Amino acid sequence: MDILVVGINHRTGPVELREKLAISQGEAKGFYSKLLDYQRVREALILSTCNRVEVYSWANKGGEDHIISTLEEVKGVPAQEIMPCLYIYRGEEAVKHVFMVASSLDSMVIGEPQIVGQVKDAFESALTSNATGVILNQLMKKALSVSKRVRTETGIGESAVSVSYAAVELAKKIFGDLANRRAMLVGAGEMAELAAQHLVHQGVSHLIVVNRTPSKAHELAQRLKGEAAGMDLLEAKLIEVDIVITSTGAPQTIISRETVQRAMKERKRRPIFFIDIAVPRDVDSEVQRVENVYLYDIDDLEQVVEENRKRREKEAAKAEAIVEQEVERFFQWLRGQEVVPVIVSLRNWCEEIRLRELEKAKARLRLNGKEAKALEALTAAIVNKILHPPLSYLKDASARGEGEKIAKLVRELFSLEEKDADTHRDQR
Repeated sequence: MDILVVGINHRTGPVELREKLAISQGEAKGFYSKLLDYQRVREALILSTCNRVEVYSWANKGGEDHIISTLEEVKGVPAQEIMPCLYIYRGEEAVKHVFMVASSLDSMVIGEPQIVGQVKDAFESALTSNATGVILNQLMKKALSVSKRVRTETGIGESAVSVSYAAVELAKKIFGDLANRRAMLVGAGEMAELAAQHLVHQGVSHLIVVNRTPSKAHELAQRLKGEAAGMDLLEAKLIEVDIVITSTGAPQTIISRETVQRAMKERKRRPIFFIDIAVPRDVDSEVQRVENVYLYDIDDLEQVVEENRKRREKEAAKAEAIVEQEVERFFQWLRGQEVVPVIVSLRNWCEEIRLRELEKAKARLRLNGKEAKALEALTAAIVNKILHPPLSYLKDASARGEGEKIAKLVRELFSLEEKDADTHRDQR
């Protein structure tokens, strides 16, 4: 038995194939019912996001073939189309991969926070479908714990690595707390809209959307819970706001130095921050010469993003060291599980003998209640003392990495019946 990962992600397969293999929450239960096969795959969990489709399992030899054939059957994608894009990890390599994914070290954007929620959702779905057991439950709990430790002990999630979020981080440097600040979005570009969403999330009290097309302004303002205004009100609105995000696609600048100077006079020189994400630029570069006016364009923002990306990469090295440490801890626990079935079998075997002989003795000796209890306690104590050395030896062997070998020897020595499967089911 081994921990096994079979998957495809943004680095190994095109989005078209990932879309074909994607497994929705509604499909998961049916997929698990076909996938779980005690002879090959005992436990399973599916992680399906826009960037990856991965199956984590506790499986026997040949488990990967069963997983691939199940994907082929359920999703209708031929194995020959899947195989070139697949990666297959086993044992420590598989566990490290799961921890790296949960800690966002394997993401398209290192340090992005969404993956933790996706891993939690996948785990809950597998639990609901009764697809996981002792091993994967422990694996996923540990993966989420590792993710938390990485976030706590490194700065991997602290620096903005998207243009839209970098804009917001710069605004916070200028104004500090963004609560009660007013912002204006000029145009309806995707990055500008994302920046506006980030601003709202950071507590901006009011958002004005200005666009040449009134219907677009109203539609976007409604989505962002803001106010719509026409382009003719642009200069008037500059007097009211603290932050301006522009992304119009206009062929020439729409905000001149003279416009800003007039607005600043009315503003009593209160600071204003321009984020110009448009190409070509919407805001005249001379605007930054006006006192208390701060202007950043797309190149400035991309430079910030690149610096932050390098900072995250340094933090990722620290995070990977944490992952390596936690992989070893997980395998110490896993090695201990190798001897659990034989410990249970040996205890059950001894207990059956004790109870059987105890009943014979009670019948022959005709003991009263007090005497029977004393005899029961005596026999239980004897069995426990006899079992203590072999059970301790089994646990020590497990810690040394020899658990499987010694467990096999104990089964043969005591002619124990193989009960791993029953134990596994009972512990679910």
